[in-house]
Amino acid sequence: MELQMWREILCPYDLAVEELKLKFVHIMNEYRTAGRYSPIEQVDGRVKSISSILDKMQRKKININEIETDLEDIAGIRVICQFVEDIDRVVEIIEQRSDMEIKTKKDYITKAKDSGYRSFHVIIYYDVDTIYGKKRIQAEIQIRTLAMNFWATVEHSLQYKYKENIPEHITEKLMNAADAIVVLDKEMSIVRDEIMDAQNSFRKKANIVSEILSTMQNLYKVANKQEVIKMQDEFYKIYETGDMEQLIHFNKQLDIIAEGYRAQSLS
Repeated sequence: MELQMWREILCPYDLAVEELKLKFVHIMNEYRTAGRYSPIEQVDGRVKSISSILDKMQRKKININEIETDLEDIAGIRVICQFVEDIDRVVEIIEQRSDMEIKTKKDYITKAKDSGYRSFHVIIYYDVDTIYGKKRIQAEIQIRTLAMNFWATVEHSLQYKYKENIPEHITEKLMNAADAIVVLDKEMSIVRDEIMDAQNSFRKKANIVSEILSTMQNLYKVANKQEVIKMQDEFYKIYETGDMEQLIHFNKQLDIIAEGYRAQSLS
């Protein structure tokens, strides 16, 4: 197949990856803007390289005319979560969406691969609009924890280096590491509520501080500068105490002052 033909085939997959990445990032930001814990921590994606496609075609004995039906992971999205419990929530989010149709689900967490690999895979159908019209493609969404992703990234690099024939002593170390990651994820789940509370408090404080500073900046343009400087000094004193209740109260009082000047934060 000519290089230009490959580019034409893969172009819709590029579009799908960019759109899907944007949508999952938007979901993550929606949760955080609403002051809620996001089950999505990070999002990444890629289109399989031509060499990787050729390798898989050879390994799986796939005809070149059947790559778009037989290869489900030409477009790949990786959704990273903090906790194992978050993975089920991400799957639910995908199931509820009207723009993603689930073809199959593969649970490599309940039953890990022989190599120790753990992840949850969802194969979806996804429509993209191209210059030739609408095209339905397949995409693989991998959902895993930060710890699982670390292991999978290392294992993938070793598979590439050793052409899928990793030496036995390294395989043994990988299996030990995979077992350790299972323990790590379980331990993190035990303190999940505490971690979530701490992270939500941090984000809430960061959002309030951002609103205060934005309002201050707007007030500086329209109000008495000496008065604004006094407000800034008061803000710094409250911030140093770390008292969230005082910070929230200060933000409300600042909004009342700014309202008179029509200088509220637009954030």
